[in-house]
Amino acid sequence: MPRSDRPNILFVISDDQSFPHVGYADDPVVRTPGFDRVAAEGVIFTNAYVSSPSCTPSRAAVLTGRNHWELRDTGNLWSAWPEDLHAYPELLAQAGYHVGHERKGWGPGDPALRIEGNPAGPRYRDFREFLNAGDAGQPFCYWFGSTQPHRPYVEGSGVQAGLRLDDVAVPAFLPDCGPVRADIADYLLQCEVYDAQIRNLLATLEERGLYENTLIVVTSDNGMPFPRCKANLYDYGTRMPLAVSWPGVIGGRQAVDDFVSFADFAPTFLAAAGIEAPEEMSGRSFLDVLTAGRSGRVDPERDQVFCGRERHTTGRQGDVGYPCRSIRTDDFLYIRNFAPVRWPAGDPPDFIDCDQGITKDHMMAHRDLPEVACLHELAFGLRPAEELYDLRRDPWQMTNVAGVREYEAVRRRLLGELEGYLSATRDPRLTGEFDFDRAPCFWNGRWFPRPYPEVFTGRTSRAR
Repeated sequence: MPRSDRPNILFVISDDQSFPHVGYADDPVVRTPGFDRVAAEGVIFTNAYVSSPSCTPSRAAVLTGRNHWELRDTGNLWSAWPEDLHAYPELLAQAGYHVGHERKGWGPGDPALRIEGNPAGPRYRDFREFLNAGDAGQPFCYWFGSTQPHRPYVEGSGVQAGLRLDDVAVPAFLPDCGPVRADIADYLLQCEVYDAQIRNLLATLEERGLYENTLIVVTSDNGMPFPRCKANLYDYGTRMPLAVSWPGVIGGRQAVDDFVSFADFAPTFLAAAGIEAPEEMSGRSFLDVLTAGRSGRVDPERDQVFCGRERHTTGRQGDVGYPCRSIRTDDFLYIRNFAPVRWPAGDPPDFIDCDQGITKDHMMAHRDLPEVACLHELAFGLRPAEELYDLRRDPWQMTNVAGVREYEAVRRRLLGELEGYLSATRDPRLTGEFDFDRAPCFWNGRWFPRPYPEVFTGRTSRAR
């Protein structure tokens, strides 16, 4: 493909932002004109899902085009990058692209122990410095990794900035009270800070005359840092805002319902650049969906998505993770918890897999109140081996119907489809080829092993 036909690629990713918290999704408080512009000039995806609701594995899936369970060490948070993994910026650089990243690329972890630099590309101070470093006419691939809206927040900053607490939408799985509303407002303010960064990037493209030939993607890496969100397989942990524009190629104001996995980004970027994706990539290019010019379900085969997680923090006995996998369709969410004897949010009393903040503190302090007790149990309590949620009746995913006779056929079908996909992609939780629990962890500047007597492998159908 001639160089002039290859688009620039700008990938913009926030840190801990759930799918509803953009203006285009009609959130009543947050204002995101940058995100909304990309959505209005291109495609808004209503069903975009991370491979894992944890920073390191989520970003690794983006970069490699593979599910997080296919990536060994980097399937965990605070890990290393296996030296034989190939990231799409590397492949684009080999094809003549100018590549680089700013702020948070792949991580947190220690890529220096396995590779030089970061898989997202060389680090630059800002977008202008990066553009100045490229050759005239050279296509570029740039990763902008914001650190917003990650905690900590300045308490009360949302209210001080003019966000009205009465207008804050509180998810049904969190207590609806003043402290929680204020905490969400502080979070939403940081979502607006991220959006200002998007607007600055778009302005720079226009100043340089590069806007018309740039494939622009804006999204997040995992859900908001609140209980039952980040590091969980429910929608507020895995479902992301996603808007994609490409002026002159993608028509505007399209809302696509096709399911997209973060493992699909790498093959899509390579396809746009005219590069064949390596066979090792299990993700599928959605370039055909982008260029179809239609809304709704464009590709009928994109009717489900698979997610999972392993070790998020060092919050359990033996410093092991919480292994689980899920399948999400239009109507149902099915979750297989491989180790239901472990605490999903980390061992009590700290539950450190859940980020510290006002909402968590409130739920801990008031866990004995009837209106909080059930929500506390949903967020921090032990979970069964199988969870099934009827999304038509239960959009907040709070009532597990895995053991209800009415749903037995659905449970069996989704379990079979999940097992089939995990088997096809050689998930170590089925094959035993890699032990996530014993993979080394880089934490507080040091590496250490993770000895633990339990190994949870074997076919998932043994769960019940």
